[in-house]
Amino acid sequence: MPSTVICRFDYSPEREELVVEFVTGRRYLYSGVPAKATEAMLSAFAKGVYFNRNIRDRYDCVELV
Repeated sequence: MPSTVICRFDYSPEREELVVEFVTGRRYLYSGVPAKATEAMLSAFAKGVYFNRNIRDRYDCVELV
């Protein structure tokens, strides 16, 4: 199901970095995210819910400008 909050996301397994772009256009880089968490988000029915419960506020992040 498409997310109403997350526009797209991209993951670098070598660096364990997840870039999330929201429908608002804001982009954030999350560091130290294990591949397992990203795979679970990819297969989650509600990606925004999974993100809020399992990634947001759990990993260091910076806004990309």
